[in-house]
Amino acid sequence: MDILIIDGQGGGLGRQLVAAVKEQCPDVEVTAVGTNSSATNAMLRAGADRAATGENSVAVAARQADVIMGPLGIVIADSMLGEITPQMALSVGQSQAKRILIPSGKCDNMVVGVQEAPMAQNVQKAVATLKSLIS
Repeated sequence: MDILIIDGQGGGLGRQLVAAVKEQCPDVEVTAVGTNSSATNAMLRAGADRAATGENSVAVAARQADVIMGPLGIVIADSMLGEITPQMALSVGQSQAKRILIPSGKCDNMVVGVQEAPMAQNVQKAVATLKSLIS
């Protein structure tokens, strides 16, 4: 199973996701794509099996992924201070992959009805959702 993790800015959420997925689901292949090199490097250091950077990398990886994980902003054009291009959001949205999205106030998008929780707790919930998809 190919898991795509997308993140931007400093890559902190992506780093946490990569580390948690690799720890709890060691048999999956993790591809990390950052909107910038800092995010990509953070995810690569966390244990991603392969990594790339930029808009075209998001498009190609989204076509190949079974599951896409990342902040909610990866499906909203111009979010994350403009790092998510319209093409990136379209690629994620049109992918046949299942999407596990984590709400984040940093994306300037609020999801009503979702309880605020520490990011580490949201990461654990996301990995639990991934594990249920795998089994």
